[in-house]
Parts: sequence; structure tokens; C-alpha cells
Amino acid sequence: IFNWTHGVKLFQPKQNQLDHKAALQKVVLNPNIIAIVCGLLLFSLSIKIPFVINQAVKYVGSVNTPLSMIVIGNSLAGIKFSRKMLNSKILLALVMKNLFFPVIAIMILKFLKISGIAFYTTVVMAACPAAGILVLFTLQARGNPRQAITLMSISTILSLATIPLVFAISKI
Repeated sequence: IFNWTHGVKLFQPKQNQLDHKAALQKVVLNPNIIAIVCGLLLFSLSIKIPFVINQAVKYVGSVNTPLSMIVIGNSLAGIKFSRKMLNSKILLALVMKNLFFPVIAIMILKFLKISGIAFYTTVVMAACPAAGILVLFTLQARGNPRQAITLMSISTILSLATIPLVFAISKI
């Protein structure tokens, strides 16, 4: 829900910012928010959907990740990487995403005395690189995806070193 409300607003250029009523209407009528509400209702009321509809939803869901990778790959193909792309904002975002937030998550989880699978699953998710949705939001807002792709790509490469480092920190 946060991605499709505040996340979308972050990627909208200032001149495209709507008034509060129009923005609220846009959020409420967003197909993703409608799908989330429907899914929560189906789950909480234990409603079983018919087999044919269930299979169709599964098929669409299985295509979701490959399609997003195609869109991201298409954007990535048009970008020439250079040292100029590594500005201070990108470096700060990389340090925050790949190290700072996972370490904060570890401290919070240890403070709450969470352990086992719940602990390690949360640590892995916190330590994972920047998500491809960053690029998709940028494209949806008709922005230049160069910085988003730079952040996602370098974050992914750095995660080869930072995920083991975060796990080593979690053992302390």
C-alpha cells in the first residue's frame, strides 16, 4: 500500500502534483490499491475463488517478474555507465540501503528478541538490493531512469559483499 501511495507521489515531478482531493481519488482508484483491498477481503473472509479464476491469477502473477525485468533491461540497455553517475546522492543511498537499514533492522529485531527463521528472513529482506520497482516508478512518472538504474545495478553488485557482511554482523 505504501508503494502505491507515498511511493508514487515521490516519483511525480513537482509540476504534476495534484491537489489533495484529486490525489486521494487517484490513490483510491489505483488498480494496485483495489487489488490489495480485494486480496485482503478474500484472505480475511476465507473466500475461495473458482479454479479457473485462480489459475488465471496464477498465470498473470508468474509473468509479472519476467515482464518487469524486460522493462528494466530495456532501460538498462540505453544507459552508458560512467564514474560521473556515482554522485553523492547515489553513494549515500547505496550505503543506507545496503548497510545502514539492514544493521538497524538487526538491532530492532534483537531488541524485540526475535530469532530463528523470522529473524533471518527479515535480515535477508533488509539486506537485499534496491528493487526494480524503483526503475518502474521512474518510468511511470516519465522521469529519466538513469539514476534509478544506477542505484539498482550497483546495489545489486554490492549486495554480493554486503549480504554476507550483514549476516556476519547479525551473528554478533
